Amino acid sequence: MRRWALAVAVLAVAWAAQAAAEGKWVKLAPFPDPSEEVYGAAAGGKLYVFGGLAPGWRPKGLVYEYDPATDTWTRKKPMPLASHHVAFAELNGKIYAFGGFVLPPSGPPAWVPIDNAWEYDPATDTWKALAPMPTRRGSPVAAVVGGKIYVIGGAGLHPGSTETAVHPARPHRALATVEEYDPATNTWRPRSPMPTARNHAAVGAVNGKIYVIGGRIGSAFVSTSSPTDLVEEYDPATDQWGALKARMPTPRSAVAWGVYGGRIYVAGGEVQNDQFLAAFRAFEAYDPATNRWISLPRMPVPRHGLAGAVVGRRLHLVSGDVQSAGAGGNTMVHTDAHDAFEFDR
Repeated sequence: MRRWALAVAVLAVAWAAQAAAEGKWVKLAPFPDPSEEVYGAAAGGKLYVFGGLAPGWRPKGLVYEYDPATDTWTRKKPMPLASHHVAFAELNGKIYAFGGFVLPPSGPPAWVPIDNAWEYDPATDTWKALAPMPTRRGSPVAAVVGGKIYVIGGAGLHPGSTETAVHPARPHRALATVEEYDPATNTWRPRSPMPTARNHAAVGAVNGKIYVIGGRIGSAFVSTSSPTDLVEEYDPATDQWGALKARMPTPRSAVAWGVYGGRIYVAGGEVQNDQFLAAFRAFEAYDPATNRWISLPRMPVPRHGLAGAVVGRRLHLVSGDVQSAGAGGNTMVHTDAHDAFEFDR
């Protein structure tokens, strides 16, 4: 019994030492406009935060720039179409936005999937409309490989449906759709669908492969979906999806993520059931080279619907909600927290 207890203690100390060796949390300038459903991207050594969602599912269309050199935020021109659950990706200093949801033109609040695509130039603070996506969807993810942008998954309507919007009480579906956008020609083409249809996932590109992590299965809403821990690998060079990878230790959705040093870091997320409405503090990293996960020091503030992006040696995590939303009578609590994990390696 004593040997077993000693072994457990040794393992715990070893894990703590490994986690601490990865880096540390630092607190930075708070976000000026706390909100849920914000999204991050990095360009030109600065962090950009987009989106935001107000009560009644009203998209805010926020755009803020954070300068690490001065630890300050600057408000920029708003998104040309205020929308939420948009996918963002950076390529050659430009930031691209794909899909999302908007409010219906009339009637009760719901999520109308859109096909809009935009290019944002941080240098000039201007937006340009691009060729629309072939598929209307919200809550996809986007990743860059070889000068192309891959927009994966999301949620939308059933084929032939008479529904016009996504709602927890109305039929809709998670999507496996994969579409490739070429900024050089402003054109789209379909690619092989993802094996597991999902939305609210994380994504990262490492060594020419794309990894889709976690998310929601079955529905766009946390109250009517199932969180997943699945990790699937896509090779754009062959347009093939590989075998399942090591599962994420904590099944979750509505996370933030970033890629650094060949690893994909996943932070936060939410869970909801009859017992609790919660946000995660979990901070975990996937290494495609070893197909292994490691757990890292927990986030200072648990939250979901937060923005994340890597600038330099830091993964920035910005704003979000500190409890799960999506149930009637819920109180949504936004935080202005801006924490960054500073990598040691």
